[in-house]
Amino acid sequence: MDYRYLERMTDNTGIIQFAVLDKPNLKSGHTVDDNARALLVALNMEEKSRERLSLLYTRFLKDAQRKDGRWRNLKVQESYLTDLDSGDCQGRAFLACSIAASCDLEEVSKPAREMLERAVPAITQLKSPRSRAYALLGLVRCTALFDREGGAAVKTAQEFCDDLVYTYNRCKGRGWYWFEDQITYCNGIIPQALFACYSFSGNSRARTIARDSLAFLSDNLFDDGYLNIVGNKGWWQRGKGIPRFDQQPVDACSMVLAFKEAYLATGEKKYLDLARLAWKWYTGMNINKASLYNQETGGCYDALTPEGVNLNQGAEAVLSWLYSSQVLQSLEGSEGAAISTGC
Repeated sequence: MDYRYLERMTDNTGIIQFAVLDKPNLKSGHTVDDNARALLVALNMEEKSRERLSLLYTRFLKDAQRKDGRWRNLKVQESYLTDLDSGDCQGRAFLACSIAASCDLEEVSKPAREMLERAVPAITQLKSPRSRAYALLGLVRCTALFDREGGAAVKTAQEFCDDLVYTYNRCKGRGWYWFEDQITYCNGIIPQALFACYSFSGNSRARTIARDSLAFLSDNLFDDGYLNIVGNKGWWQRGKGIPRFDQQPVDACSMVLAFKEAYLATGEKKYLDLARLAWKWYTGMNINKASLYNQETGGCYDALTPEGVNLNQGAEAVLSWLYSSQVLQSLEGSEGAAISTGC
């Protein structure tokens, strides 16, 4: 796999947030969101740079975590700005640490476990379905590190799962099978987390809602024979049409990961087929018939637009491309469960 552009976007602090075309924009700073994603990609690398990059991204997360367990998202010129702190940021960082905590690199797993211990009380304050889904996925990944029967991690996982079930049942109806009255970004994370919860606990309600909500996404986003992502110009509001632009790479990755989790939880081959189809969005099977992967640089364009593609190649885009490619590669091999996922 080609990691040239990942290396290019990474400096001594971590992965840089944005690029102007294929030139890293250092003024855009570094985010916990991106460095959490980068850590997951680095852990799945086989090249000799795996240890070096995993340690670098872990150090960024550790430095960004407050004493109360929460993370500061944006660092610009050695100073943290709190403008972009969000529940999603907390959930993504927690998920990355939960996976890193069980890796074979002690210099990575030890600080990851320490961050988790500080973060478990803090994540109970998360409110949105998406941020709770990130945290839930992380909780079921790391419960072996805690008391499986009655520890705080297990109790919080049960609470978050029950909350997602309640939220879905309260919101669904009249042809709408979702957790909120709008569908925005990284939508696959919610059914993905519920499938993971089912695999961990055997919660049949979680499985049913995961299947129904993922089917709702699939029926509406693949009706043209390819993945047609919800555009970020207004998002998809209940009772209205789906905006088609701009389409972002992180959303394709989110769908690949959801289908992977569904496949592992159920063994149904249709999910493997859908994961493959979602991944092909990057290589031209999309509304614009345009490849977002740039073979020359190894990067990924930031979005599909009405005019074609956004030619900037930022961190989120290339990390989404690399991670979904790693996951699909694991599914195609004999060790489909080897990569723990969440974008």
